[in-house]
Formats: sequence, C-alpha cells, structure tokens
Amino acid sequence: MEIILIFLLVVGLCKEFSGAPTKQKKHKRYNRYQRTAYNAASGNSVFDTLFDDGKYGEFLIYSCLEDLGDAHKLLTNIYMPKVNGTTTEIDLIMISATGIYVFESKNFSGWIFGDENSKYWKQIFRGGRHYQFYNPIWQNKKHISVLKQHLGLGDEVFRSYIVFSERCALKKMSVYSPEVKVMNQDVLACEIAEDMMQRPEFFTPLEIEQIYNELSRYTQADDETKQAHIDAIKRRNP
Repeated sequence: MEIILIFLLVVGLCKEFSGAPTKQKKHKRYNRYQRTAYNAASGNSVFDTLFDDGKYGEFLIYSCLEDLGDAHKLLTNIYMPKVNGTTTEIDLIMISATGIYVFESKNFSGWIFGDENSKYWKQIFRGGRHYQFYNPIWQNKKHISVLKQHLGLGDEVFRSYIVFSERCALKKMSVYSPEVKVMNQDVLACEIAEDMMQRPEFFTPLEIEQIYNELSRYTQADDETKQAHIDAIKRRNP
C-alpha cells in the first residue's frame, strides 16, 4: 500500500498535493527525505513524516545535523527508561567529541513567549487566540537527567537545544543557563557549529560509538512501549 502511495506522490496524483505550489513543496520535502538516513534511524515512513507536524519537525533537525558529518552519531525518538518504570521520550540526540547534544523539537507557528524560569510558555496567533505549553527547557532538562543517570556522565557533557519551526517568531525569550540554546530551525546549523568549536573534547571515537550503541537500544520502540508512555502521561495529566 505504501508503495502505491509513494507512486502517487511522485507523479503528483495524490489529492493532498493538489495545486502547483503545494505539489512542488511536497515533492521538495519528499526528495529531501529520500536523501537522509532519517527513515532508518526513526522507522517513520515518508508519509508518517511529511503529514505529521511533530515528526516533520524532528526530521528537519535530523537532516540539518546530518550535514555536520559522519564524526557525529545521531539518534531519534529515544524512549529512555526511568527508575520508576516509565519512559521519557527524547526527540533527538547527537553524540559528538564535544559532548552529547539533546534536542527538543517544537514545530510550532505563531508568536512564542517564554522564560526559562516559568512553568508554561505562550503561543499567540493573530486575532488574540493563544495557548500555553509546558516549558520545553524544563522538559529537556528531565530528558538530560535521565541520560546522565543512565550513562553515569556529568553536567558538563550535555547541551540542551530547544528548536522551534521557522514558521514561528520567538518574540520574547529569556534564557539564563549557558548550556541551553533556544532558536528557530533555520539558524540551527550555524549555532551548533559555533557551539562545538568553543567546547573541549570529551569523547574519543570509540567512546562515541559505545554511547551510541548503548542508546540505540531505546530507539524504534514497539507499539506497546509507546502506548505505555502515552498512558503514563495521561495519568500524570488527567
């Protein structure tokens, strides 16, 4: 079935792609997807990726990080076990000689207002419509805490990156911790390249491979693990 859908996508017959501008945009996305290793890393099909905002945001970050070269190891959709028996889902991890970079993807639109010390951030649209969402810096801090405990590594090794879509504007953003970066996706490549140049090396190529192999065990989780993760979130937020 998926082969048929891919064929429809390529020849432009899929109804989702009706209209020339949209068709060209979707074909460009498809071609970009085909050039990356995202499918092998995540297990997400082209249609799962292109038609899901969350997955597509993660894919854009993955493809950007992929351009940094083979010396860095990438992981996506990692379901790390916690001591209480539940899991925490990490969007992306990059393991490099200069540390472990942990990414939280927010493929949002609108205006974004946030403060590192506030529990909730705000997303505002034209007309005044607005929503609150949990502080992604705090969210990623919990991810890093689980990684530190699992790997037995110190704070200095980790960097936290909160990456928003190019479709949103970071109107007012207050970040105080030097190990935390908040940005739009279109400046990620420059930001992380500069960050890596300024940091010392922590890992040898062998150590990078060892960490990668250890964390790879928790990627491409089965449906049971994913459902248990969702159920645990619902219990915390009834």
